[in-house]
Amino acid sequence: MDRTTTTVPGPLDFREFVAARGRHLVRTAYLLTGGDAHLAEDLAQEALGRVFLKWRRISRMENPTGYAQTVLVNTFLSYRRRRSSAEHVTDTFADAAAHDPDPALRVTLLGALGELPAKDRAVLVLRFWEDRSVEETASALNLNPGAVRSRSSRALARMREALGSDSLSALRS
Repeated sequence: MDRTTTTVPGPLDFREFVAARGRHLVRTAYLLTGGDAHLAEDLAQEALGRVFLKWRRISRMENPTGYAQTVLVNTFLSYRRRRSSAEHVTDTFADAAAHDPDPALRVTLLGALGELPAKDRAVLVLRFWEDRSVEETASALNLNPGAVRSRSSRALARMREALGSDSLSALRS
Protein backbone atom coordinates (compact mmCIF):
# COMPACT_ATOMS: atom_id res chain seq x y z
CA MET A 1 0.00 0.00 0.00
CA ASP A 2 1.51 3.30 -1.13
CA ARG A 3 0.91 6.12 1.26
CA THR A 4 1.68 9.51 -0.15
CA THR A 5 1.47 12.37 2.19
CA THR A 6 0.59 15.78 1.05
CA THR A 7 1.63 18.66 3.17
CA VAL A 8 -0.72 21.51 3.57
CA PRO A 9 1.12 24.81 3.42
CA GLY A 10 1.50 26.13 6.93
CA PRO A 11 1.31 29.69 8.15
CA LEU A 12 3.99 32.08 7.04
CA ASP A 13 7.12 31.89 9.17
CA PHE A 14 7.75 35.10 11.13
CA ARG A 15 11.35 35.36 9.89
CA GLU A 16 10.13 35.12 6.29
CA PHE A 17 7.54 37.79 6.99
CA VAL A 18 10.13 40.16 8.47
CA ALA A 19 12.52 39.51 5.58
CA ALA A 20 9.79 40.24 3.06
CA ARG A 21 8.04 43.21 4.72
CA GLY A 22 10.42 44.63 7.33
CA ARG A 23 12.06 47.26 5.09
CA HIS A 24 8.66 48.45 3.90
CA LEU A 25 7.51 48.90 7.50
CA VAL A 26 10.65 50.93 8.26
CA ARG A 27 10.04 53.14 5.19
CA THR A 28 6.45 53.70 6.24
CA ALA A 29 7.60 54.58 9.76
CA TYR A 30 10.19 56.93 8.25
CA LEU A 31 7.41 58.84 6.53
CA LEU A 32 5.24 58.83 9.64
CA THR A 33 8.04 60.28 11.74
CA GLY A 34 8.77 63.02 9.24
CA GLY A 35 12.20 61.70 8.30
CA ASP A 36 13.63 60.50 11.63
CA ALA A 37 15.39 57.30 10.57
CA HIS A 38 16.32 56.20 14.08
CA LEU A 39 12.82 56.66 15.45
CA ALA A 40 11.42 54.89 12.37
CA GLU A 41 13.59 51.86 13.06
CA ASP A 42 12.56 51.88 16.73
CA LEU A 43 8.85 52.08 15.83
CA ALA A 44 9.11 49.33 13.24
CA GLN A 45 10.97 47.13 15.71
CA GLU A 46 8.39 47.75 18.40
CA ALA A 47 5.54 47.04 15.97
CA LEU A 48 7.20 43.80 14.83
CA GLY A 49 7.66 42.82 18.47
CA ARG A 50 3.94 43.29 19.06
CA VAL A 51 3.12 41.31 15.93
CA PHE A 52 5.48 38.52 17.02
CA LEU A 53 3.63 38.08 20.30
CA LYS A 54 0.44 37.20 18.38
CA TRP A 55 2.08 35.69 15.29
CA ARG A 56 0.35 32.29 15.52
CA ARG A 57 -3.01 34.00 15.07
CA ILE A 58 -1.83 36.76 12.72
CA SER A 59 -0.06 34.35 10.35
CA ARG A 60 -3.38 32.67 9.62
CA MET A 61 -5.05 35.96 8.70
CA GLU A 62 -5.86 36.84 5.14
CA ASN A 63 -3.62 39.94 5.23
CA PRO A 64 -0.91 39.82 7.91
CA THR A 65 0.89 42.72 6.20
CA GLY A 66 -2.11 45.01 6.63
CA TYR A 67 -2.34 44.00 10.28
CA ALA A 68 1.36 44.78 10.79
CA GLN A 69 0.95 48.19 9.14
CA THR A 70 -2.00 48.97 11.38
CA VAL A 71 0.08 47.98 14.42
CA LEU A 72 2.86 50.26 13.15
CA VAL A 73 0.51 53.24 12.77
CA ASN A 74 -0.98 52.64 16.22
CA THR A 75 2.53 52.35 17.68
CA PHE A 76 3.43 55.68 16.06
CA LEU A 77 0.28 57.39 17.35
CA SER A 78 0.80 56.08 20.89
CA TYR A 79 4.43 57.24 20.77
CA ARG A 80 3.26 60.72 19.77
CA ARG A 81 0.87 60.78 22.73
CA ARG A 82 3.67 60.06 25.18
CA ARG A 83 5.16 63.36 26.24
CA SER A 84 7.87 61.92 28.45
CA SER A 85 10.07 60.76 25.59
CA ALA A 86 13.73 61.57 26.18
CA GLU A 87 14.56 61.70 22.49
CA HIS A 88 14.62 65.02 20.70
CA VAL A 89 14.25 65.75 17.02
CA THR A 90 17.37 67.12 15.36
CA ASP A 91 18.18 68.54 11.95
CA THR A 92 20.56 65.70 11.11
CA PHE A 93 19.68 62.70 9.00
CA ALA A 94 21.00 59.17 8.82
CA ASP A 95 24.40 58.64 7.25
CA ALA A 96 22.91 56.72 4.31
CA ALA A 97 23.41 58.14 0.84
CA ALA A 98 20.36 59.41 -1.02
CA HIS A 99 19.49 57.47 -4.15
CA ASP A 100 16.72 59.71 -5.41
CA PRO A 101 17.27 62.20 -8.22
CA ASP A 102 16.37 65.29 -6.17
CA PRO A 103 17.43 64.98 -2.52
CA ALA A 104 16.55 68.63 -1.80
CA LEU A 105 12.96 68.03 -2.82
CA ARG A 106 12.83 64.90 -0.68
CA VAL A 107 14.08 66.82 2.36
CA THR A 108 11.55 69.58 1.67
CA LEU A 109 8.71 67.06 1.43
CA LEU A 110 9.77 65.28 4.61
CA GLY A 111 10.02 68.61 6.41
CA ALA A 112 6.53 69.62 5.31
CA LEU A 113 5.20 66.19 6.26
CA GLY A 114 6.90 66.51 9.65
CA GLU A 115 5.06 69.77 10.34
CA LEU A 116 1.66 68.07 10.15
CA PRO A 117 -0.12 66.76 13.24
CA ALA A 118 0.42 63.03 13.81
CA LYS A 119 -3.06 61.90 12.73
CA ASP A 120 -2.97 64.02 9.56
CA ARG A 121 0.45 62.62 8.74
CA ALA A 122 -0.82 59.08 9.34
CA VAL A 123 -3.78 59.72 7.02
CA LEU A 124 -1.51 60.99 4.21
CA VAL A 125 0.99 58.16 4.59
CA LEU A 126 -1.70 55.48 4.57
CA ARG A 127 -3.71 57.03 1.75
CA PHE A 128 -0.93 58.06 -0.61
CA TRP A 129 2.20 56.12 0.36
CA GLU A 130 0.50 52.86 1.27
CA ASP A 131 -2.15 53.46 -1.42
CA ARG A 132 -4.99 52.45 0.86
CA SER A 133 -8.60 53.31 0.21
CA VAL A 134 -10.50 55.79 2.36
CA GLU A 135 -12.30 52.90 4.06
CA GLU A 136 -9.08 50.98 4.79
CA THR A 137 -7.45 54.11 6.19
CA ALA A 138 -10.52 54.83 8.32
CA SER A 139 -10.46 51.30 9.69
CA ALA A 140 -6.74 51.41 10.46
CA LEU A 141 -7.02 54.73 12.29
CA ASN A 142 -10.38 54.03 13.91
CA LEU A 143 -12.00 57.00 12.15
CA ASN A 144 -15.04 57.31 9.94
CA PRO A 145 -14.47 57.71 6.18
CA GLY A 146 -15.70 61.33 6.23
CA ALA A 147 -13.05 62.22 8.81
CA VAL A 148 -10.37 60.60 6.65
CA ARG A 149 -11.46 62.61 3.62
CA SER A 150 -11.56 65.90 5.52
CA ARG A 151 -8.23 65.26 7.29
CA SER A 152 -6.69 64.31 3.96
CA SER A 153 -7.97 67.45 2.28
CA ARG A 154 -6.78 69.74 5.09
CA ALA A 155 -3.40 68.01 5.33
CA LEU A 156 -2.83 68.30 1.58
CA ALA A 157 -3.74 71.99 1.73
CA ARG A 158 -1.20 72.48 4.54
CA MET A 159 1.42 70.62 2.50
CA ARG A 160 0.73 72.84 -0.52
CA GLU A 161 1.02 75.93 1.66
CA ALA A 162 4.25 74.75 3.27
CA LEU A 163 5.83 73.71 -0.02
CA GLY A 164 4.91 76.83 -1.97
CA SER A 165 4.53 77.12 -5.72
CA ASP A 166 8.23 76.40 -6.56
CA SER A 167 8.18 72.98 -4.90
CA LEU A 168 4.78 72.14 -6.32
CA SER A 169 5.94 72.80 -9.86
CA ALA A 170 8.96 70.56 -9.24
CA LEU A 171 6.64 67.79 -8.03
CA ARG A 172 4.54 67.97 -11.17
CA SER A 173 7.50 67.57 -13.51
